[in-house]
Amino acid sequence: MPESVDAIEMQAALLRLRRTSGLPVAFGGLLSDTRHARIAELNGAHTAALRGLVISAGSGLGGKSIALSRPCAVTDYHSSRHISHEYDMAVAAEGLRSVVAVPVVVRRKVRGVLYGALREPLTLGDRTFDAAVAAARDVEQALAVRDEVQQLLAVTREEVTDPRAAPEAWEDVREAHRELRALVPKVLDPALRDELLAVCGRLASAAGARAPGSREVLLAPREVDVLACVAAGATNAVAADRLGLRPETVKGYLRSAMRKLGAHTRLEAVVAARRAGLLP
Repeated sequence: MPESVDAIEMQAALLRLRRTSGLPVAFGGLLSDTRHARIAELNGAHTAALRGLVISAGSGLGGKSIALSRPCAVTDYHSSRHISHEYDMAVAAEGLRSVVAVPVVVRRKVRGVLYGALREPLTLGDRTFDAAVAAARDVEQALAVRDEVQQLLAVTREEVTDPRAAPEAWEDVREAHRELRALVPKVLDPALRDELLAVCGRLASAAGARAPGSREVLLAPREVDVLACVAAGATNAVAADRLGLRPETVKGYLRSAMRKLGAHTRLEAVVAARRAGLLP
């Protein structure tokens, strides 16, 4: 069975945490509700003792981090008087001593928790904290992108059979198409990327078949991305900001797309792309 998007993003974040901090063990998971997180991913662990552990808000180090919505750390987990000790058996089975926990927060809501740990009681420095926070930010960004994708996909579920009969809905579809294409490069999971591109393709052909007499044109994905931004009225600078590119790069993609489409102006390029079924 393919791995979930959550698992892929979490695994990537834990790997980064170990590489940038030098900590030998990293683990974490997302919240199943407002008060409970399940440890689903391990990196560098010697046992499976932590896997599947359900962390309650306020309990243990991770639960404290969830409840306070901020990073927390202990130099020696077992002897710390600043946390409760519901999870001592699992922590001891893995041989962990110094531990840092960082909450994953999206739009002020805690969505998960990441841990990094040593098997000896040493004080964790700023470099370790910074690495743990950066790893959590990776997961936060991935979750924010996924949330945005789901919101945009919801817009596309409304069938638009006649753009002239529903101009406002049609503009929503065009805007959703542009935003989805801009999000595709930010998604790590290849299956989700393919799904988004397939949705974009359906949106682009939502007006019907390619216009009679129009020739088939093959554009690079980034050329379509740029044209989608241009169609929404974006300047090169705005398109660059939306797509995470340099303005000069956007200009190059636009020039290439115009050449392939036989267009002399930005507007002609957008019209030609729509006639070719590349844009909704």
